[in-house]
Amino acid sequence: MLQDTIKTQLKAYLAGLAHPIVLEASLDDSPKSREMHELLHEVAALSDKVQVSEQGTATRRPSFVIRRENAKTGVTFAAIPMGHEFTSFVLALLQAGGHAPRLSDETVAQIKALPGQYNFETYVSLSCQNCPDVVQALNAMSVLNPNIHNVTIDGALFQDEVAQKNIMSVPQVYLNGELFETGRTDIDQILARLDADAPKRAAEKLKDIAPFDVLIIGGGPAGASAAIYAARKGLRTGLVAERFGGQVMDTEGIENFISVKETDGPKLGAALEAHVRQYDVDIIPSQRAKELFPAAHPGGLHGVALESGAILHARTVILATGAHWRHLGVPGEEEYRNKGVAYCPHCDGPFYKGKRVAVAGGGNSGVEAAIDLAGIVAHVTLLQRGSHLKADKVLQDKLYSLPNVTVLTEALTSRIEGNGRNVTGLTYRGGDGADHHVDLEGVFVQIGLLPNTGWLKGTLKLNDFGEIVVDSHGATSVPGVFAAGDATTTPYKQIVIAIGGGATAALAAFDYLIRVPATEDKLVAA
Repeated sequence: MLQDTIKTQLKAYLAGLAHPIVLEASLDDSPKSREMHELLHEVAALSDKVQVSEQGTATRRPSFVIRRENAKTGVTFAAIPMGHEFTSFVLALLQAGGHAPRLSDETVAQIKALPGQYNFETYVSLSCQNCPDVVQALNAMSVLNPNIHNVTIDGALFQDEVAQKNIMSVPQVYLNGELFETGRTDIDQILARLDADAPKRAAEKLKDIAPFDVLIIGGGPAGASAAIYAARKGLRTGLVAERFGGQVMDTEGIENFISVKETDGPKLGAALEAHVRQYDVDIIPSQRAKELFPAAHPGGLHGVALESGAILHARTVILATGAHWRHLGVPGEEEYRNKGVAYCPHCDGPFYKGKRVAVAGGGNSGVEAAIDLAGIVAHVTLLQRGSHLKADKVLQDKLYSLPNVTVLTEALTSRIEGNGRNVTGLTYRGGDGADHHVDLEGVFVQIGLLPNTGWLKGTLKLNDFGEIVVDSHGATSVPGVFAAGDATTTPYKQIVIAIGGGATAALAAFDYLIRVPATEDKLVAA
């Protein structure tokens, strides 16, 4: 099952296990159980500190627990963890065997101190690039606190459970039998939900932090680039990031990042974070900005209020807040979100196998989604509100070659219908001015992005689309405040352009700092 190169790498990892571990399997006579049996025995053959037991008593079969030799509990997979979850599997092996999760001492202490019993069930798809972050966070927590348990469940393997819970998007997390979270989340966000005092402590920790030379808001490509360039100039640099990687983390394949022939969003996001951490950058994670207080005069201190209640100060600010998926804004969209309305074809496409779906949007993302879905679903209807598709010609040629795809132009989605539980169809207004109905079970929305700038309205100049107006140096209408990336008026929302914009903004901030004398300024009070 595992390729020789993977076996060689895994053998080297397992050589560092500090404690013997057991892969305790609960199997039956199904083909998937035989597949799991093969995988577990292949792994055990790579280290004398790994053994397989087939005496598991779990009701979900096939499944297995990774536990230390003398422990009763461990990390559970009701899945054959290949695809995007293979890394989760390897990390679980290493952590169960004594490797400490890569977490701060403060986070480790917070996890260990959580009171109560937490039984998590995390439903995933092996093709979902968002799922591993959630799985790895909960697995690490379960290794550190014996009162926390997590089982990772492959929705394709346990379709009866998926149907019973009406799960049509992943990752989806249940805690003690109740829905806890849908979509990507990280360990800090999970802890904030479980530990009611966490936001207050986070704000208190930031209360006395000294003003920065440069404060960057956003941890995507533009923010990461700005942080590296600012730090290399010797500036005291802070970076506020709700999550590192930003919108990139929701991107499956990346083939136009110059010098890297092929990668994916999570890999690039991790590489961006690792690069930033090589420099003296004060990273403030899992925080969201809510208000900007411009300096009273050039050279003064700007204030940025966070949702946690803390206020940070800096002589210059770089806004790299990125963008989020645009919604259709039609009746039925919110009602059936995650019940047939989806925004990530890579994550949620497998739940529509053999079904009829629509893709709203004729740009590159919409056409790519339709192509990917066509290999899974029974039929794809692509709706483009304009008279022609906007995607690259190579993508259009591929799309039109597929036998199970219908392309409708001059088709404006006006309503998504359902039976109260799931999507059953949609209505669109055609070029003839009449309403038309399509029967289907899923709608994937791919109509572009909206900038994350709502919190800046009335503070600096935005255009009619909500984008931050910037000049060729990334300067905004407020002296000392710069911006870069998808949140700005810079044309063409591309990773490579965002990275260049971040570098430009950082260099412009440096130029501002050496040309504009610092002035004494009263700090904004929290």
